[in-house]
Amino acid sequence: MPLAERVRPLVRPNLHEIKPYVPGRTIAEVQKEFGLHDVVKLASNENPLGPSKKAIAAIQQLLSELNRYPDGAAVDVREAIAKHVQLTPEHVFVGNGSDEIIKMIAETFLQPDDEVIVPFPSFAQYNFGAQVMGAKVVSVPLTADFQYDFEAMKARITKRTKLIYVCSPNNPTGTWTTHTQVKSFLEEIPEDLVVILDEAYLEYVDSPDPLHSLEFISEGKPVLSLRTFSKMYGLAGLRLGYALGDPGLIRFLHQVREPFNVNAVAQVGAAAALQDHEHVEACRAANQSGRLQFYKGLKELGIPYITTQGNFLLAQVGDGMRVFEALERYGVIVRAGFPGLQEYVRISIGTEAENERCLAALAQVLRA
Repeated sequence: MPLAERVRPLVRPNLHEIKPYVPGRTIAEVQKEFGLHDVVKLASNENPLGPSKKAIAAIQQLLSELNRYPDGAAVDVREAIAKHVQLTPEHVFVGNGSDEIIKMIAETFLQPDDEVIVPFPSFAQYNFGAQVMGAKVVSVPLTADFQYDFEAMKARITKRTKLIYVCSPNNPTGTWTTHTQVKSFLEEIPEDLVVILDEAYLEYVDSPDPLHSLEFISEGKPVLSLRTFSKMYGLAGLRLGYALGDPGLIRFLHQVREPFNVNAVAQVGAAAALQDHEHVEACRAANQSGRLQFYKGLKELGIPYITTQGNFLLAQVGDGMRVFEALERYGVIVRAGFPGLQEYVRISIGTEAENERCLAALAQVLRA
């Protein structure tokens, strides 16, 4: 009998139901498969302008000290984040990307058969964290135009509900909720639930009445705000996310945090990135321009799209996987296969040249 079959009974039963996260394809994979030299990746919502020069300089200065362990308490980067959001360091919790924090939230609050309310479709890691702990995922569909149905979410709350996720702008749809909507929702649900507001793309938002989670945190509500350095700050390769919340709430997350969970390079790079306001403004302006470029180009191609507040958008192409596979042959990587979104591809907003190449490849695919 193979070893995997022999040890299978030793594995917790709920883990057999988990499908590991599959990231988007890399440039190297597509180059090798199709014999291409020039490939554009618009699949993972990465910042096409890259990291701040200040972050790069801080990282380079640290490289000779990599024989030292990182600061286990991440004091400097937590202080930098706290200053940035005008809270105290005790309000800040850092992790190896938001993914790790989502898992630690599950480990902190969930037991088998507890319930977690998540929007659908949305970020797959919410489900993963719940499933690892044997909790039940209660999926609440978005409306037909991909908006949050807060009434439906309230209706699904039971005595077993522990956590509720709200992602705005929502990944992968790009749609968003307003501060007024979330405030009303928090006022109408039980006070003993933890609501996680995933704001990974908040720096890109320019809509009226944007979600402002800091108000709820300052009021001492059981709210956690998830944020990241992977998107606007262009540090996806370093994996640093953070949570903001009342210190009384943050304290419990430290109970499950492993020592040295954020590496030294990520800590100094993130702290420096927060100081480069010019880079952030340049990235925001480029993204706004790229949105309009895609809106115009997709409209000319007759491809419906979903208006977005993120650095990505959904395009309704008919057969998402077929178009995804066809675009790879033209050296353009997008993302498809999201549950409930089989007719769509998700396209990250790149540079002007990358966006144009994607639109040209889409035109070729449609003609074919």
